[in-house]
Amino acid sequence: MTLPAHTLAIMEQPARPARKHSEAHELVAVILLSLVAVLTAWCGFQSTKWGGDSSVSFSEASSARIEASDFESQARDARMTDIAVYTQWVIAGADDDPTLADYIQERFSPELTVAFDAWQADGMQERGPFAMKEYVPPGTEEGAKATKRANDLQAQALEFNDKGDAYSLMTVLFALVLFLAAIAQRGISLLGSRIVLGLGGAIAVVGLIVLFTFPVRF
Repeated sequence: MTLPAHTLAIMEQPARPARKHSEAHELVAVILLSLVAVLTAWCGFQSTKWGGDSSVSFSEASSARIEASDFESQARDARMTDIAVYTQWVIAGADDDPTLADYIQERFSPELTVAFDAWQADGMQERGPFAMKEYVPPGTEEGAKATKRANDLQAQALEFNDKGDAYSLMTVLFALVLFLAAIAQRGISLLGSRIVLGLGGAIAVVGLIVLFTFPVRF
């Protein structure tokens, strides 16, 4: 039995709004998927950049610590040499041999000479010239600067690493949005799909707002 044309038209009318709602729903899902895919790629890029900078800073910090260790060894060796020479000067003085004492004193290193003169000018109140602030063996200042540079670079590396981790966390968050958007397109009810898609959209908006507060590296 063939139904009249106007009857068929009436039967088809309710399907049109549903079809329109379905198409709009799918369009929102596609837009959300596309946006989040771009944000995920951006977060991955930034995480890689910050991670690379962190590795470079850690490497530079390691080199600076090696340099500081070399300077500290130089200062330690210079101190040991000065102590050995000064000990001979003390022995010569104890043996009441001023000629030998003067001879040894003339061979003091420049750093020991400065500290020795300051020690004598102070009335020899300290235990020896090595206790004077004027005594600075070669390599001491350089070692301190290298150590400070190493500490600064390590702190910078940790800061870069934290920023890279933050971007990695955002990648996980946006991956959750992708998962929800994909679920919304699989055979669940229209209401359920809207709820899931709305949740994913809300998470994406929050993530985008948080992302705007992050530093950017190029």
